[in-house]
Amino acid sequence: ICRYMVKFLKPGKVVIILNGRYAGRKAVIVRTSDEGDQKRKYGHAIVAGIDRYPLKVSKSMSQKKLARRSRIKPFVKAINFNHLMPTRYNLDNLDLKTAVPGNATNNASARRRARVAVKQAFETRYQSGKNRWFFQKLRF
Repeated sequence: ICRYMVKFLKPGKVVIILNGRYAGRKAVIVRTSDEGDQKRKYGHAIVAGIDRYPLKVSKSMSQKKLARRSRIKPFVKAINFNHLMPTRYNLDNLDLKTAVPGNATNNASARRRARVAVKQAFETRYQSGKNRWFFQKLRF
């Protein structure tokens, strides 16, 4: 990689996963590793994304039904840069770096805690009505 290349895959950038179990899902970059590390010897990003999107809601639904349909199932994963497609969107002021520790991809209990924290962050952002595009299923 040329050392003068512009780094555009930065934390907060919304990406679409291209390969694997979460293909077609939207995610946010939490942290990047351009050179790789001991376990993953390639450039990769730790992403937090949406596995199950919230369902449509209407005015006539009860509060209980609204709460149930507004649930989000997140995932936290380390993904090769080749399998990410960046979008023009950013998710600002969403502090996922503290929610997802560096060892979250290697340690199962840390990943579980990170998923719970990411779920909380995503659901509060969804309830606020901001970044509506991020919380809609990608149609293709």
